[in-house]
Amino acid sequence: MVTRNRTSRTAAALAAAVLMSVALPAASAEAAAAATPRIDLKVLVVDDGGSSVEAITAELRDTGVPFTRVRLGASGRPVIDAAFLSDTVDGRPRAKYQGVVLPNENPFGEGSAEMAALAAYETAFGIRQVDAYTWAHPGVGLEYTDNGGYSGQLDGTRAAVTAAGKAGPFGYLGGEVAFEDNSPLVPESFGFMGRPRAGYTSFVDAPAGAGRASLVGEYAHDGRTELVVTFGYNQHQRQFRLLARGIVDWLTQGVHLGRSRNYFAVHVDDVLAPDARWNTELNCTPGDYACAGGEGRESTIRMTADDARYAVQWQQAQGFRLDMLFNAGAGEEWKAENGGTDALTAQLLADKARFRWLNHTYTHPFLGCVQDTAADPWTCKKDAQGAVQYMSRAEISAQIRDNVDWAAAKGVPLDRTELVTGEHSGLRTLPQQPQDNPNLAGALADNGVKWVGSDNSREPAQRPVGAALTVPRHPMNVYYNTGTNAEMADEYNWIYTSRAHGGSGLCEDNPATSTCLPAPLDTATGYLGHIVPQEARTALRHVLANDPRPHYVHQSNLAEDRTLYPVLDRVLDDYRTLFAPSAPLVNQSMKDTGIELGRRAAWDKALAAGRVTAYRIGTTVTVKAPSGVLAPVTAPAGTRKQLLLTTAEFGTAYAGTRSAWTGPEALQNAVVLRLPG
Repeated sequence: MVTRNRTSRTAAALAAAVLMSVALPAASAEAAAAATPRIDLKVLVVDDGGSSVEAITAELRDTGVPFTRVRLGASGRPVIDAAFLSDTVDGRPRAKYQGVVLPNENPFGEGSAEMAALAAYETAFGIRQVDAYTWAHPGVGLEYTDNGGYSGQLDGTRAAVTAAGKAGPFGYLGGEVAFEDNSPLVPESFGFMGRPRAGYTSFVDAPAGAGRASLVGEYAHDGRTELVVTFGYNQHQRQFRLLARGIVDWLTQGVHLGRSRNYFAVHVDDVLAPDARWNTELNCTPGDYACAGGEGRESTIRMTADDARYAVQWQQAQGFRLDMLFNAGAGEEWKAENGGTDALTAQLLADKARFRWLNHTYTHPFLGCVQDTAADPWTCKKDAQGAVQYMSRAEISAQIRDNVDWAAAKGVPLDRTELVTGEHSGLRTLPQQPQDNPNLAGALADNGVKWVGSDNSREPAQRPVGAALTVPRHPMNVYYNTGTNAEMADEYNWIYTSRAHGGSGLCEDNPATSTCLPAPLDTATGYLGHIVPQEARTALRHVLANDPRPHYVHQSNLAEDRTLYPVLDRVLDDYRTLFAPSAPLVNQSMKDTGIELGRRAAWDKALAAGRVTAYRIGTTVTVKAPSGVLAPVTAPAGTRKQLLLTTAEFGTAYAGTRSAWTGPEALQNAVVLRLPG
């Protein structure tokens, strides 16, 4: 009892010491309140419905930055006046928004009272404004385009970050900001380039006439600061994705809720198992469902020991780690059918520490309903009473457990909480199986599985499966049933060409989701020349969108022609050209991705419910969120987190700032950060 009381008295004394250390005399406190305003960590977005404002809004939303959107054309929208923008809290003036996003420098019209209120607000509180898309003219600090500038199509323009941009908000970039030019037939970008006038500092420029002219820059005037963007864009275009982080950091002066990384992980499914091969004559895959004429013409693709050695060499050269999703039982079956030896497994085990391993079930069976494959598409079998028949809990559990036991016996490092089932089976599969196998959740619990992979193209949101959570994975369009470049191009032609060109016509039948090729690809050059750039561009788009979901391919893509590597090389090489070393790719485990997605969901829910309070007073930032909800916070280098009696360096470094998912320390009810300076 004495010990407990003494502990309680000590804790109380420490808490009192903290309070005393920040207390001020009443008169001093009143003076500080009058002199130093409170600035809430929220952004005001004035939306005209254009793609540029929507792109910035998407960046705020997807990185966890709270914002209030005012739609200009909406009836009954709030009037932007002094009362809307600021008030007083506890005797201290409060700015309700730390930054303002406008469609252009004045979307309200000349002489507008709303624009006057915004200008006065920005001047009074030092709030910054982003002009999402405007034209080059003196009103934004630029010369007209006819004075050494340019206006028109920007497809393929090789813009660059200036010295001021590198020293400022875009220091995380490698230098070049190349505008996309994905099709010579479709105009993709339009904009203006202007030469800077007094008060304007260019951050991104490009060749124009005999010199260079600005596309993005800072315009300081009349006690206000605007970030001027003079080209149109949408949220998916690479030029915007490269600049999005810097736009938000500039707008918020480097202090904001929300957190962003560039993630890339690649799951290689079916390791140790063979994959069925596409037949270029039958235009189907013998051994899989419904391949007319395929009986007796089955062929498989499986990695060799040389392929395994090459994977290690490639990882070392690229500084990137692959996730090996293995089916040990399928490997044992292959070994038994091929003379009792397996050089592939032996080589992978010799290099087991060089890969990240993930349970993909023992023999890769379908873990959902019992399938009737006599029809195309297959259906779920039913019993005499009409009830769907499912794989049992015991059978599913054995598939999970046996793979784990094999790994343990071989010394393979494995996180037992992670699982990806074959074909994501057991989870609902529309239209045939509209619900999860009811036996799946129990089998996951039996084996301590907390994270189960799902197909992002079917289920992009994380969801519970019993006590486990899904981790959506992006499928890469590098086909599981092809081992050569020519096979890839042939199957691609079948899917993406019209019937008149010898294709399946699927693209004709589904014009909303697929586009037909104008002509079939040359099977000798089509994969490297057309498919690789397209797939690399898609994967890199995910990387640049703060999307932690892993991508998945199959072991067949590491075999024969090793079709995966050209795609990955393109992604990694492009990334390292585009970004400075301060913004490395984050190559994390499926578990860490699951945790990240769960934190985001909880944060978004708290924001939607209005249960987050965050503000800055001078060099002190305070963040309050519901109990158990971690807050994503980004702050400048040198920021420290307040502990009980001292401070500690805040967060981890990334792209020139520091950030973390963070919560209150012991005996605190809020996160308190001390900014540098």
